Amino acid sequence: MRTPLASASTVAICFTLAACSSTSTVKPMAAESAPAIVTTSAQPAATPVATESEAQRFARIQAELAKKSVYFDFDNYTLKPQYQDIVHGNADFMSRNGTDAVILEGNADERGSKEYNLSLGQKRSDAVKRSLILLGAKEDQVESVSLGEEKPKNPGHEESAWADNRRADILYKAPDGRGEF
Repeated sequence: MRTPLASASTVAICFTLAACSSTSTVKPMAAESAPAIVTTSAQPAATPVATESEAQRFARIQAELAKKSVYFDFDNYTLKPQYQDIVHGNADFMSRNGTDAVILEGNADERGSKEYNLSLGQKRSDAVKRSLILLGAKEDQVESVSLGEEKPKNPGHEESAWADNRRADILYKAPDGRGEF
C-alpha cells in the first residue's frame, strides 16, 4: 500500500518528466496520401538577438533614469517618501551596471545666504548619495556636489518657484566620463 507522500512524489516525477519531454509537430499531409512528416526538437529555434551599442545603451539609460530630481521641504534635506522609487530605481540600475556613474547636484532656493545655500545643497546631494549607496550603488559611482542657489530650475520669486528649486538632480555621466546627462 502506498503512502500519500509516495503517491505525491510519483505524480511530481511524472509532471517533471512530462515537462522535460521534447516537443513534436506534425505537418499536414498533402492532397495525395503522402506520409506525415514528424519533427522533434528538444529546444525551440534560437531567435537572433540584436546587440545594443554603448551609445544606444547610454541613450536608453538617459531616457529612463537621467535628469530625475528629488525635491525637499524648506530648510530640510530629508528624503520624502514619494521620491524613494526614483532613488531605488537608480540604485538598482547602478548596482547591476558597475561602470555607470552619477553626479548628484544639490540645489537650494534663493532665500538664505550663498554660504548657507551651498551647505544645504551639499547636504541634499549627500542625502541622496547615502541612500543610493545603502541601496546597492558603489561609493565610487556617486559624486555629490552643491550648486546652492546658482542653478534655479524655476526663476520665479514665489513659493511654487522656490519649491521647484529645492532639489537634488541625478545626472548620469557619459560612458567616457565626460560631462553629465
